[in-house]
Amino acid sequence: MLIEIGHVEAIFRYPVKSMGGERLEVANLGWHGLEGDRRLAFRRIDERSAFPWLSASKLPDLVLFTALRRDGDLPTHIRTPDGEEMPVFGEDLAAEVGRRYGSPVQMMQLKHGIFDEASISVIASDTVREIGRLAGRSLDIRRFRPNVVARLLRPGPFQEDDWVGGVLSFGEGGDGPAITVTMRDVRCSMVNLDPDSARLAPEVLKAVVREHQNTAGIYGAVTRIGRLAVGQTIFLHAATEKRERE
Repeated sequence: MLIEIGHVEAIFRYPVKSMGGERLEVANLGWHGLEGDRRLAFRRIDERSAFPWLSASKLPDLVLFTALRRDGDLPTHIRTPDGEEMPVFGEDLAAEVGRRYGSPVQMMQLKHGIFDEASISVIASDTVREIGRLAGRSLDIRRFRPNVVARLLRPGPFQEDDWVGGVLSFGEGGDGPAITVTMRDVRCSMVNLDPDSARLAPEVLKAVVREHQNTAGIYGAVTRIGRLAVGQTIFLHAATEKRERE
């Protein structure tokens, strides 16, 4: 049974991992997430761990870099915090980011994207507002770097927890894109960063840890591809275990 739970309030795509994102009205959801999402990232050349990618948790200034798209789904240039525009794969950009980080980096492109846990993330605007209340400040939803922001029919934060194991589908008619909700989104220090200034507000992550086991929103795996658009209805097909208990 499908239950209508809300609407798509906003869609975001992040062409380069940890850099500023793009707000979209329409996006194509493919098997590996939104087309053009996190297909590029800086590799820390001297890093030998299983996670060599440079993120804003290591270099907060990354959120102040902006990807510029001339055509297609991938950016061709990057605008630095100082306003300079540099080719994505140019030596000047790598040198600038490496200088700020304090160690050499290399821009990399991966066909299927560079994700921490899963290729698509969703958070409800009510959840962000509640975290802001707990932290004592008004929060820009971009701190949470979601792909999809949901506006819920039934008010209340952290309803995303109840979606785990179920399927979210978007749009009327049963043939729109869909994702299986695989896990809650475990948060890191990224939520402390103001997306416009990179200033830190540690009380944001502290609120998430204290009040909700360090999670906010969900991750999902794409189970049906298609066109995602602001305003689409969001339906939930609850997990089998939950339906059987009811």
